Order: sequence, then structure tokens, then C-alpha cells
Amino acid sequence: MKPLILSLALALPLLAAAPAAVHAQQTAAAATPGKQVVDNGSRILTTLQQRRVEFQKNPAALRDFIDGELRNSFDRDYAARLVLGPHGRGASDADVKLFADAMTENLMQRYGAVLVTIEGKPRIRLKSETPLPGNRGVRVSTELIREGGDPIPVDYLVRDNGGWKIFDVMVEGVSYVQTFRSQFDTPLRQKSIAQVAADLRAGTIQPQADGAR
Repeated sequence: MKPLILSLALALPLLAAAPAAVHAQQTAAAATPGKQVVDNGSRILTTLQQRRVEFQKNPAALRDFIDGELRNSFDRDYAARLVLGPHGRGASDADVKLFADAMTENLMQRYGAVLVTIEGKPRIRLKSETPLPGNRGVRVSTELIREGGDPIPVDYLVRDNGGWKIFDVMVEGVSYVQTFRSQFDTPLRQKSIAQVAADLRAGTIQPQADGAR
């Protein structure tokens, strides 16, 4: 997959998991996980189109927009524990949060800017909702529809944690959690979680969404 398409497919699910606070109050009671993903993805795409020039001229405004959406949308601590895998066993909540925040900030710094390059008014189409084994949540299967291109299958794994929140994204069957768990395995064998988080913030570790080294 081309980097631009992969970045778009990764970034949009991270933003599409939950609405802003006011919107959440209006829809949380009625929205299924799939409807929430599609409705909020559409809302965010519209905002990005309307504010494209502003965001291109003012990266800080784009960052504020992304941070505001992510605050209630992405179950970053739970996702971080999944990425840490065996390295996270026995880790303190503080260390997990440190790693989660550093990983999310690193990804959004590198992939967030792609959101203002979106052309052709892509949209998200819901395909199905399937309960995950062990009552872990729901798999929301969708397609990212683009003008002049084939649909991209994107599955969101969500769980109810004060509202439906994403903890994994699967683009064309490739799990973001599994991809990053593999990439972080070596650094975490050599350093503490806090040290790896510091490297992420410093940019000396650059996880790749497509699994490239």
C-alpha cells in the first residue's frame, strides 16, 4: 500500500472512534459502534475539508483539532498494553500511560498532517459489526471509499470504556497493534518502558505503520 493511503487509513480510524463531547451527549445512547464510527468519520472528514486552508497554514490548529478528537476517541492505554505485550506485564499504570502518550504523539506528528492532503471526498462505508471473542468488544468492518481508487478494507476493534473507543486498527487485514508490538520488541528487550517512551518523544525511535524497518 502506498504510504499516503496507509497514513490516511490509519489516521482516520484513530480520529473516528468517538465524537466531541457535545456530539457524544446527543448520540451516545442510540449509536451502535459501527454507526458511531461512520457518523464521526464523516463529520471529521467534512471538518478537514472545510478547514483545509487554515490547517495547512497553521499546523498548531491542526494539532489542536487532532488532540481534541483523540482525547475521547482512542483507548490509548489499553492499546499500549497490547503493544507492550509481555513487556507490559507487571508494568505500572504510570509507565503504560507514559508509553501510550509518547506512541500516540509520535504517530500523530508524522501521520496527522496527511489528513489535510485528502482529495476527492473519501467516505467510510459500514460493512458489518461482529462481537469479539471473550466479550472483548466489537469488530467494526468498513471500507474507505476513494474516488478513482479501489475501496480499502479497514476494521476497527472497539470496546466500551466510557463510550466506544478504538484499541486496534486493521488495514487490509494488518493489525496496527501486532505491527507495533513486533517493532517495539527489540527496544523493550534492551531498555525500560520509560526509556523507550523517551526515545519516542525524542524521535530516535520511529515506528512504521506499514511495518517497514
